[in-house]
Amino acid sequence: MIKIKFKLNGEDKEILADPSLRFLDVLRNQFGLTGPKEGCGEGECGACAVLLDHKIVNSCLLPLANVDGKEIVTIEGYSQTKRYQMLSKEMMEAGGSQCGICTPGMMIAAESLLNQNPSPSDEEIRIGISGNLCRCTGYNMIIKAISNASKKGSGLW
Repeated sequence: MIKIKFKLNGEDKEILADPSLRFLDVLRNQFGLTGPKEGCGEGECGACAVLLDHKIVNSCLLPLANVDGKEIVTIEGYSQTKRYQMLSKEMMEAGGSQCGICTPGMMIAAESLLNQNPSPSDEEIRIGISGNLCRCTGYNMIIKAISNASKKGSGLW
């Protein structure tokens, strides 16, 4: 057991725990943040995606020790932003969210992409969300939503 300190959704946190715990389990079990989901448990589906110092990571592969001194944003924290509001509106309008399993991770992937490239092409969006699997939409509606959000939300990213 060691003490790990980090910032989670804008708040300073400290936890005494086994440093080898998966961060996904810590988020869900210790902090009650259930937005990041376990899909595959192997880093292949993106359902557990979070932002670690503004970069997308799969929390199912992230040991707790690796968040020490870092800033983490989950979908719960991201949902409090204007960027999220814009992206969410466009996802709804384009039909980019259906069953909802992939949606939190997809939103985090979109934020990561738009933070790095505020005006991505459709091909760049495809690459930006390529680590996130969706079984419902076929991706075209998600790509349209992200593209629309980047245009309508110009200046947010």
